[in-house]
Amino acid sequence: MNKNTCMSCGKELTGRIDKRFCDLHCKSSYHYRRSLEEEPRFYNKVDNQLKQNRRILKSYNKAGKATVRSSTLKDKGFDPHFFTHYWKNTKGDVYLFVYEYGFLKKMENQIEKYVLVQWQDYMKKGRS
Repeated sequence: MNKNTCMSCGKELTGRIDKRFCDLHCKSSYHYRRSLEEEPRFYNKVDNQLKQNRRILKSYNKAGKATVRSSTLKDKGFDPHFFTHYWKNTKGDVYLFVYEYGFLKKMENQIEKYVLVQWQDYMKKGRS
């Protein structure tokens, strides 16, 4: 592109010789369009999945504890491989957490389900 035209809208530029955009809107628009063309970064993929997992767990766990078929959550976009931390209870069950919402995989009548819980203060101490 010609050095004297805006890289976003193509308007002729006035002012500094090294100017690339006519205003902040064009600069922002150019970089936004460019970011859409790039492959999403690994960090963004993980962060987006964690946010989605948290949103899904929160929506199915209104009372603090619930049991839901794993297929129901997965159909909404839940991916159990993305979690932030875990907690192990005295029975040896390992709950995986996405921030304050946890889940434990269980088989019930040959159906895979998740027991959903919310983080409690007593869990800080490790084993309860």
